[in-house]
Amino acid sequence: MGDVLLALTIPVLVFGGGIYAACDCWWRRRHPAPPSPYTHRAARLAEQEMLLLAEEIIDDAHAALGSLYEAPAAPRPGGPPAGLKPEASRWSRRDATPGRGPSRPAAARRR
Repeated sequence: MGDVLLALTIPVLVFGGGIYAACDCWWRRRHPAPPSPYTHRAARLAEQEMLLLAEEIIDDAHAALGSLYEAPAAPRPGGPPAGLKPEASRWSRRDATPGRGPSRPAAARRR
């Protein structure tokens, strides 16, 4: 009889543990814990630290590359560069900016 009780205790303990886990899960879903103020404060501090780091990165990039964003001393003329003729360019200005309308259909190829 002692061996039968010993053999049945293991399934009873496993079944009891499963029932306890299911009830605990149900209870926690019905009664969630209020959010901790420490987690909100930690999130705010992390956000502030991230913003400060981003500001440092942007300031460093602006200091290193600020000359690229300054206005040029003399505006370039609207025409082609000094050494090129307008016909020398492969694409004309009209082809580069087609506008908002539909594009022209491609020419049909014959084989």
